[in-house]
Amino acid sequence: MRIFSWNVNGLRAVLSKGALQSFIEKYEPDILCLQETKAKQGQAEVDLPEYEEIWNSAERAGYSGTAIFTKIKPLSVRFGFYPEQEEMSGWEDAFGDARTEGRVLTAEFEDFYLVNVYVPNEKDDLGRMNWRAEVWDKALLAYTKELDRDKPVLICGDFNVAHEEIDLARPAQNEGHAGFTQSGRQGMTNYLNNGFIDTWRIMHPDEQKYSWWSYRGGARMRNVGWRIDYFLASERLREQIKETDILNEVMGSDHCPIMVEL
Repeated sequence: MRIFSWNVNGLRAVLSKGALQSFIEKYEPDILCLQETKAKQGQAEVDLPEYEEIWNSAERAGYSGTAIFTKIKPLSVRFGFYPEQEEMSGWEDAFGDARTEGRVLTAEFEDFYLVNVYVPNEKDDLGRMNWRAEVWDKALLAYTKELDRDKPVLICGDFNVAHEEIDLARPAQNEGHAGFTQSGRQGMTNYLNNGFIDTWRIMHPDEQKYSWWSYRGGARMRNVGWRIDYFLASERLREQIKETDILNEVMGSDHCPIMVEL
């Protein structure tokens, strides 16, 4: 089973370029998780009859959103966190209400849960850094740990953080900046300390490969990038991981797809 994750930075845009169609034709994913779809179902002309479409779109038009396209029918689907989590206070901040932004989409399959996430970024002025650490990161970890009590979990998507210095081209210049703060990095460490593994890093311990590049300054051409897209997995899935990849030759977005094969 080959599962892919891709922040498309606007599904309508990547479709208009033909990039999504050519990607699916070449790689034939069994399951494809998308982030930052920026569209509601029906707003984008997706012609993929072999896939079931599951959408979690933001209430705000043209913003955020996740989707799963799958050839394997899920047993169940959940939009967002557990209801009791979403009833807690603290979700609204100066930038919005994360519960309405379509950032978490979970599909249950026979042998595992697949959680597709688009994690809020910390903002250039770090205005969302503390909120993310105290509300979002804690909620997502609690949610995935609870799922893991039932069956193994795969968590994929754009986490908006480079975990270690090897995960970005210029760590010294970006120390303390959005995407490479101590609190954001600690959020990723907390997953790895709580029964999850970074599937790319365990198979490529010393390789520098990136999944996102700024549109400014020809960053992608010069490969000045960041690895901020991940497949995390329950530790007990380790032996099932056959291959991982970062497909940085695939164009169409400022991110590239990532893959895990089970």
